Amino acid sequence: MSEFIHDVICAPATPSGLSGLAVIRVSGRDAFSIVDSCFRGKAKIASADSHTILYGKFFVGDTMIDTVTVSVFRAPNSYTGENVAEIGCHGGSVISDLIVQALITAGCRFAGPGEFTKRAFLNGKLDLTQAEAVADIIHASSRAGSLVAARQIAGGFTVRVAKLRSDLLDVCALLEAELDFAHEDIEFIDKSRMLHLLTDARNFCTETLELHHSANILRDGLYVGIAGYPNAGKSTLFNALIGKHRAIVSDIPGTTRDYIEETTHIGGIAIKYFDTAGIRESDDIIEIEGIKLAEAIMRQCNVLLIVNDVTVSPEYSLPLFNKISEMYSGSEIIYVQNKIDAADYSSLKENNDLLPEKIIAVSARSGEGIAELRKLLADIASDAAGRFNDILLNRRHASHLQNVAERLDNAIRTTEENMSNEFIALDVRAAIYELGMITGQVWSEEILNQIFERFCIGK
Repeated sequence: MSEFIHDVICAPATPSGLSGLAVIRVSGRDAFSIVDSCFRGKAKIASADSHTILYGKFFVGDTMIDTVTVSVFRAPNSYTGENVAEIGCHGGSVISDLIVQALITAGCRFAGPGEFTKRAFLNGKLDLTQAEAVADIIHASSRAGSLVAARQIAGGFTVRVAKLRSDLLDVCALLEAELDFAHEDIEFIDKSRMLHLLTDARNFCTETLELHHSANILRDGLYVGIAGYPNAGKSTLFNALIGKHRAIVSDIPGTTRDYIEETTHIGGIAIKYFDTAGIRESDDIIEIEGIKLAEAIMRQCNVLLIVNDVTVSPEYSLPLFNKISEMYSGSEIIYVQNKIDAADYSSLKENNDLLPEKIIAVSARSGEGIAELRKLLADIASDAAGRFNDILLNRRHASHLQNVAERLDNAIRTTEENMSNEFIALDVRAAIYELGMITGQVWSEEILNQIFERFCIGK
């Protein structure tokens, strides 16, 4: 595809703001000559060796803007596979903006989101899973997620998908070869061996799909929603968990109208807490909107803490717990008995078969039990992190893997039913196509735009 990309793009590769240095990236066939039109040093960039750094001054017309370094990367040995120059200047938005504007005047175009990485994909430097891992490593909210994304960039997931696709291509070729010799009763593939291979491939997909929920935790952090009836102590618990006074605490029911969020880190994983409005029947329009917002937040959460005021009764919030358990079955839901400092909780919980299994007792006001609750949340987060090696599955991957698994299920069933090879081959071919969509061996412009539009400018 590189022969169709003639324009030269540029953009800051570092965020604007006060800093010691800033970097402007330029990529394209004529990148060196365009930068040379503004750069004055001991040597021309166009004549410099690849992977060298030149020092000089950057000019706009006859006005010197800054002293700069220019790192030279010649095609195809660069990030994008094109000629790339990376201009290092002093930090701050003014200088980098002047340099970018000068480059655009000299013939560059301002790069779109993720356009450098998109060109790396089109020029065969990265596949789609590696390109997506670039975005994951930039936006990583946890150390563990960053490390897995780095391993995905290295290509571990790519190798496994490519091997699976290659095996299925071999199966499909043999099935179709048998069709060509159907009248001669020649068997090119052992059906029991084929069944074993298809089953292994299907199992890989289903086992990998189980990581999707955990991948979201690793990528974005553990989302913990705090819900309950008014005056259960949700905001006090929120403040206790984050270790500072962030939410307003009041004895007046309905104090929290909007949600409040705060992020902490436990064991290198981000824990994002959401304090939501108390859930109850209300005629207050603002409170009703707050409750609707609370329900929307809960849909995003991996863990929901249903806070109960034990001074009313240990079972008081069970109707809410059961309702939320039914509504958000994909989340881990924990019943939090709060205010144990104000009640004899040990006697209240005895012989109480109504209480759920996932239960923890705390006093948000005194801090009793908060360390245990934090540890429980840390264990949930670390369990997600511990399931990964080199795959940080996203929604797109999961969708294609689900389609692969379904197609392979069909192929396994038709094989077991001794149906014609053409029916088996049809599903295997479809599975191969879906695997190609994961790595980018099969792609469309629409798919690429959807993937790269979430990248930052300059990457």
